[in-house]
Amino acid sequence: MTNQELGEYLKNIRENLDYSTREISKLCDISQSFISLMENGKRKASPIILKKLADIYFIDYIDLLKKAEYDDLIQLLNVENNIQGMDKKSEGSAVVFIYGSIPAGTPMECIEDIIDTEEIDSEMLKGGKQYFGLQVKGNSMSPDYLDNDILICEKVEDCNSGDDCIVMVNGYDGTFKRVIKNEDTQTIKLQPLNTTLDENGNFKYEPKIYSKEEIENLPVKIIGRVVELRRKKK
Repeated sequence: MTNQELGEYLKNIRENLDYSTREISKLCDISQSFISLMENGKRKASPIILKKLADIYFIDYIDLLKKAEYDDLIQLLNVENNIQGMDKKSEGSAVVFIYGSIPAGTPMECIEDIIDTEEIDSEMLKGGKQYFGLQVKGNSMSPDYLDNDILICEKVEDCNSGDDCIVMVNGYDGTFKRVIKNEDTQTIKLQPLNTTLDENGNFKYEPKIYSKEEIENLPVKIIGRVVELRRKKK
């Protein structure tokens, strides 16, 4: 199916179940604007979003992946549906799926599909912790993080000031930055680590500060905290 055909298919199911886009947004924590863009064929739903919708719409996840033409993912899964993006590989390890890329620069849509897998120690799963992997794109977080580095992230909704996190802005725009919290003003700053100057002597990568109102209304949400960095030899 094309994005347009898939969007119409999902819209018809939603309407037949008498759900509004607002209700779906609340049920699966996807912004209402993204749902509308997806149904109009202007955004492609990621495997994570499709899994959430499959559960709500009572339809088969693998069938939905086939309609969305995620053939590589279906082959990679090779097992039953798994919303957590993880599958036990052996008694001492688990597999984390690496999703799309992280733009370490201007925020843009991320988590488009699964591109690879990485193993983690199964001890990390204790306490019900969940993980996902993302690939860095860009240089705003260098020298600590480089282009194409793999980030192993714990799925969280909050973090400590100074943590390096995956942050979603406007519901579907993802960026990777160091989160600096100001408890007095209740603002957060998304701080790049690259201190390179441009030809005018200004920082090439500027931090972004969000007010309490912007955090609530855009919204600005923490979705993951980096716990491990993996870098492959070139």
